[in-house]
Amino acid sequence: MSVANQTSSLKRLGRFLADNPIIPLIILLVLLVGVLEFMRPGIVNERWIGNTIKFAIPLAMLAACQTMTMLTGGIDLSAAVAATISAFVMATQVPVVGVPLAILIGLLPAILIGLVNGFGVAICRVHPLIMTLGTGLIGTGCLQVYQRFVIATGSVVPDSLAWLGTGRTWGLPNALLLFVPFAALLIWGQRRTGFGRLLYALGSNETASKISGVRSWQVYLALYALSGLIAGVTGLLYVGLIKAPSLSLVNPLLLPSVAAAVIGGTSIFGGRGGYSGTVVGALILTVLGTLLTLLQMPEGARRILFGLIILAVTTIYIRLTNQR
Repeated sequence: MSVANQTSSLKRLGRFLADNPIIPLIILLVLLVGVLEFMRPGIVNERWIGNTIKFAIPLAMLAACQTMTMLTGGIDLSAAVAATISAFVMATQVPVVGVPLAILIGLLPAILIGLVNGFGVAICRVHPLIMTLGTGLIGTGCLQVYQRFVIATGSVVPDSLAWLGTGRTWGLPNALLLFVPFAALLIWGQRRTGFGRLLYALGSNETASKISGVRSWQVYLALYALSGLIAGVTGLLYVGLIKAPSLSLVNPLLLPSVAAAVIGGTSIFGGRGGYSGTVVGALILTVLGTLLTLLQMPEGARRILFGLIILAVTTIYIRLTNQR
């Protein structure tokens, strides 16, 4: 094959991957699963698949916050803190007010954090990274103060959340009952609704969007409020999985949630990406974590290798999909 034909084939491949960005992600996921099965034959069974999905769901849900905000060129570094606050407040309020009201009370701080983020980004024009980092730090401080007032009341994780977080039905995690409608609604909303199209428009060219009549402040306010709500629901699901509320419950998922969105093809500069890729990205990271555990690497080496793999995969993926 001539050099010209090779170049033409590479361009066609690039265009195909750009039009179908989820395909190389699925291929990578299958390869990682194949490596696991090769290293330990029999590990890939019904139980392993169920556990992988169970632990990938909270990560994928938290990554939804990053995907939506990144579509506008932003980010939500307060999502993990909002999720932790919701879980902790809910668990400490259950002995006092009961499960239904405690869940509602637990979601309120996460929504409030989202509204504050939206106000800061939309009205005060603070950069999303700075705004969400600040509210995340403030939220952490408020949670520590709150803990001192409720330390005597104890905490309870409702059986319903434990059933949702850890239970199985016909071998599949019960969390899919929440996640499947959530993911379907989010993917549909991004592609088919005016709000979803506005996210892409603001990320591609905010100035042009404003000239065309888009009230960006309303979009940002709704976006970050929705991100806070999703983070709160994620926290409730995650505490049902872990069954032990703490002051740093969801914090370890923050950077992986950003990585899942980026690996899934969402551009940090805005205007490109989607939640379907983020879901596959969360599965890739979960399987990768299992692979590193299987290799019995020390924690420090795991983090280094984990970061290098994320950088390599993201760089290769972006270069392939940017081929024209």
